[in-house]
Parts: sequence; C-alpha cells; structure tokens
Amino acid sequence: MAFKKHVPNLITLCNLACGLIALIWAFNMNYEYAFVWVCIGIFFDFWDGFFARILKAQSPLGLQLDSLADMVTSGVVPGLIMFQMLVGIADNQQEYNLSPENYYFGLFPYVGFIITLASCYRLAKFNVDTRQTDSFIGLPTPANALFITSLAAMTTKESTPLLIIDLLSNPYILVGISILSAFMLNAEIPLFSLKVKYFNWENNKTQIIFLVVSVLMLFFFQYLAIPLIILFYVLLSAIMNKFTAKTTS
Repeated sequence: MAFKKHVPNLITLCNLACGLIALIWAFNMNYEYAFVWVCIGIFFDFWDGFFARILKAQSPLGLQLDSLADMVTSGVVPGLIMFQMLVGIADNQQEYNLSPENYYFGLFPYVGFIITLASCYRLAKFNVDTRQTDSFIGLPTPANALFITSLAAMTTKESTPLLIIDLLSNPYILVGISILSAFMLNAEIPLFSLKVKYFNWENNKTQIIFLVVSVLMLFFFQYLAIPLIILFYVLLSAIMNKFTAKTTS
C-alpha cells in the first residue's frame, strides 16, 4: 500500500508541529507548557523510526525530515528558552549588577543560543556518522531538550526547592549550563539508543531498565527528576561502555 510509506513522515511532522507550538509558549515565557509540548514532540520522534522499520518505509527523505523536525523541537526551542530565562533575569533582578541597559548583559542572553547552534551541528553530524546506527555519540538532542526545558519548567513550580530556584536565577549558572549542554551534544561519549527496534527483552533490556528507573524518579521527584534522569542516562551508558570493553578485551 502506497500510503504506508508516508506514515513515518506524518509522525515526524507531528513532532515538528509540537515544536512550533512549544516555540509559541516559549516566546510567552510559559515554560511549563513549552516543556509539555516538547515532551509530546519527542514522543512522536521516538516512534517515527520504529514505524519506518516495521512498515519498511525507511528513506533518505525521512532521515532528513527527522533531523529538520528535531532541529525545531530539540534545537530551537531549548535555545530560545535559555535566551528567555537570561532575559528574564535582566528584567527582574539587579543583584548581579546586570540590566537591559548594561552593554555587557545586552549580549549575555544570546549565549543561550549556543544550545541551538550545537544542536544543529550534532544533528548534521549524526546524519553522516556511520558509527551512530545503533547507538549515539554525544548526548542526543531530544535528551538535551528535555534537560533544558525541564530546568525552565522547574522555575515556575512552587514545589521546587528554593536553592534550585536561586541557582537557576543566576545568569552565570545558566551560561555555564548552556556551554555544558553544547559540549555534551558533541562530545565523543558513546551513549545507548533509547529507540525501540524490536519488542523483546534481550534487545531492549537496557532501555527497559532505564525506563523503569525513570518512571520511578518521575513519580517521586516530578520535574526535578528530568535532569536526574539525563544524568542517569549518561552514567548508565558509561557503565555499559566499561562493561563492554571488559568483555571484549
């Protein structure tokens, strides 16, 4: 059936649509809604490749379309949110001696877009890197987008500890997070893929373990769990890499 070859691309376009909606909320500094729409977009991104495989509808067009959609949902949105957070500090706080009239800080918020630039480079590199067929080299853009947008969402919740609010209100901390984000996106660190290829334990045990722990973290810590989950993802990948190196040596 000719229609089935378009199903994965339609799912990818749903990801892009969610990214566009997230952008609108980010422009309005409604970080909680922006985070929700990024999550929905990443959900669609999770399944487009799976349906492309089971429907045998993989194509060069789908690969490029996936990266373009990810560029918006997982690249432009987190960069804009970081920019908006830095602008918000200038508008609302004087304790760091930085204001909209201050020339130094006039350029400061744009540092947030280093996340978008690094995401673009990472996505382009992914498309031509033959090492990343079954795993990732560097933090995937969806994981990074969840990390950044969850931090912004936490600032809107009354349940967030005051210490975290203070840290996320410090422009220098935010710039440091932006730089770290850009580094992790393109670092030569092998990370396991979160996408499901086959529904069985043997091929997906790492993903299943990660998913169970992540759900438990979300239940107990809510928004605060997202950065912890990303950290757990990196640490679990490092443990797997060390174990694989031992078994192959």
